[in-house]
Amino acid sequence: MAPLDTHLVWDWNGTLLNDLALVVTSTNHAIATVDGPVLTPEQHRVAFRRPVADYYADVLGRAVDAEEFGRLDQIFHAAYRAGLTTCGLAEDAERALLSWSGSQSLLSMWFHDELVPLVDTYGLTRTFRRIDGLRTAVGGDRKAGHLDRHLTALGVDPARAVLIGDSIDDADAAEAVGASCILYTGGFTDPDRLRARGVPVAESLTEAVRLAADH
Repeated sequence: MAPLDTHLVWDWNGTLLNDLALVVTSTNHAIATVDGPVLTPEQHRVAFRRPVADYYADVLGRAVDAEEFGRLDQIFHAAYRAGLTTCGLAEDAERALLSWSGSQSLLSMWFHDELVPLVDTYGLTRTFRRIDGLRTAVGGDRKAGHLDRHLTALGVDPARAVLIGDSIDDADAAEAVGASCILYTGGFTDPDRLRARGVPVAESLTEAVRLAADH
């Protein structure tokens, strides 16, 4: 069930799409080109943050300027694209989506022109009122402005919206625009970090939907 006026905004990478292993492999591929360390999934979940350039700087122990980040971002995305067919949806993603009777949309930090056909391959396109990915050449920025534009395009009052995501940046973005947020522990971020953020935390996507229903 869903409150009549509550709208769900779903994150894609690390939330509906189970791509943590691929993200870590692709990150390691990129930072290896500048003699970076090999990260484990656990290390990634503890350290990952946006902007991604700042995350790379933390991992490398030095500054990463815009030019270098642009190169690393291209290397990362080439490796990510090459492995994308190995990724499936989160275990309960479809069940969670079907359990919500209200309106839903998808907001991803993956590139829009690639996101739309990818979502369609999973048979999810009709689930969402709107699908938005990045319309820029370089990724890695924060989500707040992206979320604001998404809700504006939908005509949804942020006070009615609940964002379900897997990163601290999702909570920051929701707070910045006046929306609510539920964080999912199965994605890119260490669960202890999520709990410390001070917003509701769910162990599964179906639990996240139940929490959203109490919004």
